[in-house]
Amino acid sequence: MPEADKTLAPPAAAGDSSAAGPSAPRKRVFIVDDHTMFREGLRQLIDREPGLTVCGDAADAIEALPAIRQTRPDVVLVDISLAGASGIDLIKDLKQEFEDLPVLVVSMHDESLYAERALRAGAMGYVMKHEPAKTVKAAIHKVLAGEMYLSDKMSGSVLKKLWLGQPEQPKSPIALLSDRELEVFRLLGQGHGVRLIAEKLDVTIPTVNSFRNRIKEKLGLKSSTEVMLHAIQWFRDESSK
Repeated sequence: MPEADKTLAPPAAAGDSSAAGPSAPRKRVFIVDDHTMFREGLRQLIDREPGLTVCGDAADAIEALPAIRQTRPDVVLVDISLAGASGIDLIKDLKQEFEDLPVLVVSMHDESLYAERALRAGAMGYVMKHEPAKTVKAAIHKVLAGEMYLSDKMSGSVLKKLWLGQPEQPKSPIALLSDRELEVFRLLGQGHGVRLIAEKLDVTIPTVNSFRNRIKEKLGLKSSTEVMLHAIQWFRDESSK
């Protein structure tokens, strides 16, 4: 993505350590991702980048919130798939408590389905995990500078839908699901039963059943079994991308 390369060395504002000397304080990055190896790899990548340092990490929202309160990072990197509350829920909680804290989503999930949801929740950008390291670093620098980061592919679509008031037709019925319905659908796709989903989301079993019924109606499916099979196939397709 050619435009991303240009943001690797953004113009420095007063006190911006990304372009300052080695003695200047580095911008502090907090990572929230449920894969230990990915967190470690991202930590190494960031710690080698001039002007940046990782101040902490967490595997889920329950760990993340108190740690972020303690470490006071300059930016938080969040994955979509987390145990318990989803990354979207975590972003909403972060923006409610830390209104000016920039959040960047770094996820394996298709940006065409999740990027707009993340922006509506309060994220400043969305970058997929398969992107080159320089693109991830560019995205971090850009949101730290107070700018939004999206891939070229998503920029036009999101601008049209969010700012120009020209909504596009959803490319998939899945896009019709609310954030919580999509989270339930994703967990069904991972093979989780209703009881386990209720525990993960900290809601009641009837609440999960209600979400599942809404999913069934929106996707035009006939039974809960069809919902489960559809979810499993969708999750496999997403994981293979």
